[in-house]
Amino acid sequence: MKSILLIGLGRFGKHVAMKLHELGHEIMAIDKCEDRVQEVLPYVTNAQIGDSMNEAFLKSLGVGNYDVCIVAIGNDFQGSLETTSLLKELGARLVVSRAARDVQAKFLLRNGADEIVYPEKQLANWTAIRYSSDHIFDYMELDDDYAMFEIDVPSSWLGKTVGEINIRQKYNINIIAIKRNGKLDLTITPDTRFTSDEALLVLGKNKDIQKCFRI
Repeated sequence: MKSILLIGLGRFGKHVAMKLHELGHEIMAIDKCEDRVQEVLPYVTNAQIGDSMNEAFLKSLGVGNYDVCIVAIGNDFQGSLETTSLLKELGARLVVSRAARDVQAKFLLRNGADEIVYPEKQLANWTAIRYSSDHIFDYMELDDDYAMFEIDVPSSWLGKTVGEINIRQKYNINIIAIKRNGKLDLTITPDTRFTSDEALLVLGKNKDIQKCFRI
């Protein structure tokens, strides 16, 4: 369990709070808007109404005591930048800031952010890849080169085994798991045989996966 300071409770911040609550973390939530603070009360440990650009207010929170500080401010880049900078000056251990564009990310990283998240960009990439092909069910980008796909079993593989397909040697792709009826089977062996009622979780370079599955 981690202690997390979450600043900015718009739609993105609220969803972050809900997921952190589901994962069992301690959350201090901050926003200038009382209504937004009220909305997240069921999901957070504590919440306060306040201006994160006010140094005295941030200092009173003891930001250095939190494992992670997340700046989820969306529509006020100046506010996000100042908040990020103040957090680092006040001794925050890890500052994760939201950016909408690369130029914002550059400024945030120069002014105290340790990590950057791109909610809109990441969701746009997922949507484009997920819905541009009929046989992709899910997608997760790991870095600029590698990704994990949940993908339909190619018809040419049906009835064959992992060893017969030899995907690792041919394409440098690893089959991580097979998904049947919503459940994952991680016990993949060369004798595992593919059937039509399952999907694959595969890991590899984007270009290799695209070539192998004709994405």
